[in-house]
Amino acid sequence: MFTDKNILLVISGGIAAYKSLALIRLIKKAGGRVSCILTKGGEQFVTPLSVAALSEAPVYTDLFSLKDETEMGHIRLAREADAIVVAPASANMIARLAGGFAQDLASTCLLAADSPIMIAPAMNPVMWNNPAVQDNISTLKRRGMHIMPPASGDMACGETGEGRLPEAEDLFAEIERFFFAPKPLNGKHALVTAGPTYEPIDPVRFIGNHSSGKQGYAIAHALRQAGATVTLISGPTALQTPHGVKRIDIQSAEDMLSAAESALPADIAICSAAVADWTPVHIADSKIKKQASGEIPALNLRENPDILKTLANHKKRPRIVIGFAAETNDLIANAQAKIKKKNCDYICANDVSGAQVFGAEDNHVHLISARGVTEWPRMSKDGVAQKITDLIIEELG
Repeated sequence: MFTDKNILLVISGGIAAYKSLALIRLIKKAGGRVSCILTKGGEQFVTPLSVAALSEAPVYTDLFSLKDETEMGHIRLAREADAIVVAPASANMIARLAGGFAQDLASTCLLAADSPIMIAPAMNPVMWNNPAVQDNISTLKRRGMHIMPPASGDMACGETGEGRLPEAEDLFAEIERFFFAPKPLNGKHALVTAGPTYEPIDPVRFIGNHSSGKQGYAIAHALRQAGATVTLISGPTALQTPHGVKRIDIQSAEDMLSAAESALPADIAICSAAVADWTPVHIADSKIKKQASGEIPALNLRENPDILKTLANHKKRPRIVIGFAAETNDLIANAQAKIKKKNCDYICANDVSGAQVFGAEDNHVHLISARGVTEWPRMSKDGVAQKITDLIIEELG
């Protein structure tokens, strides 16, 4: 799989940098080509000479090197790579990536790259679990970078815990799996709806809800990672578009339905958006003002189109249609009634009456199908997205 592949390896500071030398050897043995960027911190642990000897190629260290920029500009260095690996990735390197800084050759190349990127963090266990580091990791995940979790064990600092750079053989296997192994959903088109809809009352007011879109965006990301072509139809959110995903922004339920039908045909449809059930019959042309009499204006509503039901009964019906049901009572009974009414294949039901779900980082889902009910333990929304993706892969065989 590595034959004639170009791997750009970024080695940042950390005692685990020595493992990068063994990784270079494994990639070369498998037929790959390795170009290396060594940061100033990385140079404290491995030398440019040892990296150059193993990679059989020049080692790049300085953004402003006249020689390096003449022979191989940093843009070209980033663009010619089939894959980019940062191993070890220090907390400082991760922070610079998350912040979009271009302070040295490594961060500049990574910012200019359009190749897939894998990050292998390595640091003290307390540092790894620091909320600042975890927030930065979450940011990189949302941008489509693949994070290989650190291993657990004894650290050079004398502490024990999660933070070790995996062994070179494990890094090599993860690179092979993530970058070059066949993707199970290659050739499949997935349609995902996410976020809230805003139903306008007048130019400044709307009917909406608290949906953040996080679950739908996580699903779009997981499907893309599995090789699917993904169209994400999103209501108003503050989220970044997952890497490689086509995003269509909408406001109302009618906008979302129109965009969803225009995106067909699709093999997979996942309706995770929190679509408003009703919309005003009339939208005021100007802001509705308070009446001097104190009279409260009546708001006449009509039912919105049912996007899930429409897709599940469409003449271009996707092979797999999955809906979401956010309930405050009778969770299972309401979800089972919904799956029959909508004619979809699965319903992911969650109880929104107690613990925060909208805007939270985790979710507690009951998967409903004609075969019965499966309760998944509470997990991150990324975890839920992966379980849904695994289910789809199994269904499509």
